[in-house]
Amino acid sequence: MDAIVKNLSLGAGPDVERPSLQEAEDAVRTLIAWAGDDPTREGLQDTPKRVVNAYREFFKGYEECPLDVLSRTFEEVGGYDDIVLLRDIDLNSHCEHHMIPFIGVAHVAYFPTDRVVGISKLARVVEIYARRLQTQETMTAQILGSIETALAPKGTAVMIDAVHQCMSLRGIQKRNVSTITTQFSGEFKTNPALQARFLELVRGASRT
Repeated sequence: MDAIVKNLSLGAGPDVERPSLQEAEDAVRTLIAWAGDDPTREGLQDTPKRVVNAYREFFKGYEECPLDVLSRTFEEVGGYDDIVLLRDIDLNSHCEHHMIPFIGVAHVAYFPTDRVVGISKLARVVEIYARRLQTQETMTAQILGSIETALAPKGTAVMIDAVHQCMSLRGIQKRNVSTITTQFSGEFKTNPALQARFLELVRGASRT
């Protein structure tokens, strides 16, 4: 686990020199022309501005640090000594290879030691990493690594189930193929019964 955390970007995004707003909009105009249309025609005149604004929203995760989000914890848990699980956290991210969306859900659990974090903060960590250029495998490990680093729990479990539009809309063009990634640490990795319980809860057995 230490090697995983060491090799992950667990903080804010990389320190890069960003182009100006005008340069970004000009780049969109170039892509429109490359696609075969006229960026100066009426219907496309405001498209560069709209695309840049959309990108600002799509990739706002670079502006935030998940470790900061997880920094406020609580020690008063009333004797609670079991796992904490958030299931079905919606996520929308973009594949770093084609910059095309992948959409799905994340399931996140941890086994607290002496402190817990507000449950909305776990969903926020998922959102921060989803709002960056990603691979699903990397994002799964980053979410787990952040929780491990910030909370030092007895164990952490993360599962992501997503459909990648880069596979649905281009290339092999297979629709609705779901990709599942998992990452476990601590007791979730060493205790098969605890891991099985996490998977059972994720699959919704407790709803019946």
